[in-house]
Amino acid sequence: MPIPADWPATEAEALAEQQRLRPLVQAHDDEVRGGEAGAGGTRDGDASVGRLIAGVDVAYDDDHDLVVAAAVLLDRDTLDVVEQATATGRIAFPYVPGLLAFRELPAVLDALAALTRTPDTVVCDGYGLAHPRRLGLASHLGVLTGLRTLGVAKTPFTFEHHAPDAPRGSWTPLTDPATGEEVGRAVRTRPGVKPVFVSVGHRIGLDTAVRTTLDLARRYRLPETTRHADALCRRALTEALHGRTTAN
Repeated sequence: MPIPADWPATEAEALAEQQRLRPLVQAHDDEVRGGEAGAGGTRDGDASVGRLIAGVDVAYDDDHDLVVAAAVLLDRDTLDVVEQATATGRIAFPYVPGLLAFRELPAVLDALAALTRTPDTVVCDGYGLAHPRRLGLASHLGVLTGLRTLGVAKTPFTFEHHAPDAPRGSWTPLTDPATGEEVGRAVRTRPGVKPVFVSVGHRIGLDTAVRTTLDLARRYRLPETTRHADALCRRALTEALHGRTTAN
């Protein structure tokens, strides 16, 4: 998908764009019509997320004005890597908390476009509705592309939660202290290990987002989608920087 020509260049423009896009977020599962459930070998009860699940992540070098995004496509049943792609570019927006999507999305969109297959669902290393204006990277990406998305973050950002019980699969609400609204969940993916923070992106409900996260995090704290995408973008950034150094 091409980057819009009017990509925000200032904080005011970015805030206005978030306000414009926020009402377009679909914070519930797609309807499953007759005959669709179970298509493509997906497991009962989770047909809505599909079988091809992508992870996306981004690495930066601000000193060299360089950003690298990775998109890694996994088979949800086996967690095998099906395909992967990277995209390298200039940083598209300054660092402003709450507006990180405007730095990351151009490269993420390019990496997804480089895949030969369209993901059924995309897992972002970050937030969706768990965002001050309810439009984190996962929701922003979903609205721009129409893809089903969810966010899995390592920290709770500005929101509150109680620690989930120790067993895997335990969760507690992630709430906005100003409103009491549930914006996501703190989810224990490994027994006794600190939780991850799951939020709706687009075209998915919170229950399904939590189930999907647990299904992708069978051995480690983070989903395999995130682990693979993180490793790939870091490796690609190192190679890009090495190429620049060599060229100079």
